[in-house]
Amino acid sequence: MSFYQHPSAIIDDGAQIGSGSRVWHFAHICGGARIGEGVSLGQNVFVGNKVSIGDNCKVQNNVSVYDNVTLEEGVFCGPSMVFTNVYNPRSLIERKDQYRDTHVKKGATLGANCTIVCGVTIGEFAFVGAGAVINKDVPAYALMVGVPARQIGWMSEFGEQLALPVSGEGEVACPHSNAAYVLSDSFLAKVYR
Repeated sequence: MSFYQHPSAIIDDGAQIGSGSRVWHFAHICGGARIGEGVSLGQNVFVGNKVSIGDNCKVQNNVSVYDNVTLEEGVFCGPSMVFTNVYNPRSLIERKDQYRDTHVKKGATLGANCTIVCGVTIGEFAFVGAGAVINKDVPAYALMVGVPARQIGWMSEFGEQLALPVSGEGEVACPHSNAAYVLSDSFLAKVYR
């Protein structure tokens, strides 16, 4: 076995888990799950059958990653944050054929206790604040807070807030990494020079 499994964790037959990954106390990984290399799955994490988790993701304690959720490389899921996969669930009505896809792109951060309503895409390196509720697509590098979430700024790939307006145009360097970012037509892009 090229990954660590705590003795209390359950990994169903067929699950694919990459080298160097760690599956901690009381986690349950379903047989259809695909988990990359260097992933950390915290205590009491559940991973469904139709889930893909990219390399170097960190899924903190008490997170359930349900079917039809895709996490690209380097996604951070804070403690007790929530994914859904049915938009209008009812206990008395079977809706497993109505799962909506949720896609979290490379490097995004999903803060503690936030909720991601199914059917959205979270852009690369976006930052969802603790307790926020995401019910629509989030642009790359966007800083989102509140219920329902609204964009209040932009974040660098390093995780520093950038001194730019939410919309408009401008250019700024990350205060820590000095990487340059350009805001144009309300979209932020990292500049490679």
